[in-house]
Amino acid sequence: MVTCLGVYFGSLCLALLTTPVVICVAQHLKAFDRPGVRTVHTRPIPRIGGVAIFVSAICPIVATLMLDNKVGQTFYRVTLQLGPLLAAATLVFVIGLVDDLRGLPAKVKLLTEITGASLLCYAGIRVSAVDITETFRLELGLLSCPLTVLWIVGITNAVNLSDGLDGLAAGVSAVACAAIAVFAIHSRNLVMAILMLALLGDLTGFLFYNFNPAKVFMGDCGSLFLGFMIASASVMCSMKSCALVGLALPMLALGIPIFDTLFAILRRFLERRSLFAPDRRHFHHRLVDMGLRQRHAVLLVYIATCVATGLGLFMMVARDTASLVIFGCILLLLLLLFHAVGEVRLKAMLATLQGKYALAREAKHFRQTFEDLQLYFRRTRTSGEWWPAVCEAGRRFDFAWISLTSIERGGRVDTRVWRGTNTVPDAASIVTTRFSLSAANTENLLEFEVAIVANGSLESAGRRGTLFSRLIDEESSALREAFARPIIREMSH
Repeated sequence: MVTCLGVYFGSLCLALLTTPVVICVAQHLKAFDRPGVRTVHTRPIPRIGGVAIFVSAICPIVATLMLDNKVGQTFYRVTLQLGPLLAAATLVFVIGLVDDLRGLPAKVKLLTEITGASLLCYAGIRVSAVDITETFRLELGLLSCPLTVLWIVGITNAVNLSDGLDGLAAGVSAVACAAIAVFAIHSRNLVMAILMLALLGDLTGFLFYNFNPAKVFMGDCGSLFLGFMIASASVMCSMKSCALVGLALPMLALGIPIFDTLFAILRRFLERRSLFAPDRRHFHHRLVDMGLRQRHAVLLVYIATCVATGLGLFMMVARDTASLVIFGCILLLLLLLFHAVGEVRLKAMLATLQGKYALAREAKHFRQTFEDLQLYFRRTRTSGEWWPAVCEAGRRFDFAWISLTSIERGGRVDTRVWRGTNTVPDAASIVTTRFSLSAANTENLLEFEVAIVANGSLESAGRRGTLFSRLIDEESSALREAFARPIIREMSH
């Protein structure tokens, strides 16, 4: 107990002492997080506070390894697992620091997280089984490593994405560390208890400078390091007891960041945006948009996190299905909270999903139509054969009309117009495009005007217009040759 308290207060004091130093270094390096469209702060803030978090956590842990007592001996016995854990966490921290100073693509950071998690699996740190109830154990088998990597990478990014308001990521992570420390002490896992107490004291000291109004941000180096350590610690706790609560407690403590990440991925998928694309529609952003001040929004998240975690602690004394019922009820409460702030709108999501797949089916249909028309166009040789092909393309692409005007060298103008058989819709539902081609070896000019029925989607109209343009462009040489010869006037409907 004395060692645990020493680690906690030692990391707290280190954080209080090192954070001001890091702030000065950040100012000297001009490592600032400047205001932007995604941020809520209005002035540049130093953003490498994660350096203080890393140093203040690692130093007490390394010092504990050197103790000549029972705690030191316990740490020494798990060096084969603790060494890879600290090495992988350091790698993630370094990549985060480089990103804070120079900027890195999101894929590089993701690859680093996967590499670090894979290193832990290679060292034997993985979830191989979970006791769902006292009588039912879920053996993961070959899925052990992939699921462990997914868990570590997912938790790491959830913590990273939660770092959007002053003190938010640090406070939520502190609650998660406290929950894991309580479970570790309960299950007599001294190593994990000390690791989490080191992080807890570290974050407590860091919050003095990070809470609103923040003097420093932890940056990616801090949030990625914290997320990786918390995720890895939860895996090591579950390894010893195999109890569901070993994974459930961190999941509940980080429930808001986890759900926020899942909904952000779903939102970007439905909007057909990159999964790495930034936005300003996270849970904490919605709280601020509802009129809450930063400080109040963060305190609300703290309260929700503490309630979820406090209720989750009952899982340690519950039996069989009771623990599952507690876990399910807490998740439901968190979902209701997301629904209350407008994050979960099932009807809107389903409508968007239906629209997305309708566009996908339509795109596939018109792609096949385009490939069929390619063969049709390649069989044509003269202007008399070309025009029916153009009309067929208009019909199959659901155009309102196509106008082809040929301006000859002598000034004679020949216009051909095809109109669709359906009633021409209102002008507001038509997209019109024009383009020109010059006939081969002549001064003849070919001008197209295409009117595309929008069918309620400008994207659909644009796609069909693009495919038609590709048809004309791919066969433009033959088309120029065909129209370079004298033109026979004709009209097709």
